[in-house]
Amino acid sequence: MTDVLDRVKRPLLYVLGPAFVVAGVLHFVVPELYVQIIPPIFPAPLFLVYLSGVAEIAVGIGLLIPRTQQLAAWSTVALLIAIFPANVYMATHGVVIDGMPGGGNPSELVRWGRLPLQGVLILWALWYTR
Repeated sequence: MTDVLDRVKRPLLYVLGPAFVVAGVLHFVVPELYVQIIPPIFPAPLFLVYLSGVAEIAVGIGLLIPRTQQLAAWSTVALLIAIFPANVYMATHGVVIDGMPGGGNPSELVRWGRLPLQGVLILWALWYTR
């Protein structure tokens, strides 16, 4: 099993890094979608969307550079923890996302599925910390 994991570790890095870059770019392309899932307790939601977009782009690129990979992996974990409240808010408050392609009401599966996905992404990022 370890041999299989060793063989897929590098190719999966080329999935994880670009996925974060794309997600980060989307924060600038359609920021209004992300603003809607920021819990109202947080100030300056648009600023937070842009900040998290920059962070996602940075960690995505950092994961692909051997010299920065370990730091970027730890930063990815921190970022995923930092954005978790938005996913909890979306799941627990029935947020309807105006302007979302395909309609603005994500299914319960999507709302709640994002929570364990964060854990999977954290474990995936942790894989590159060593």
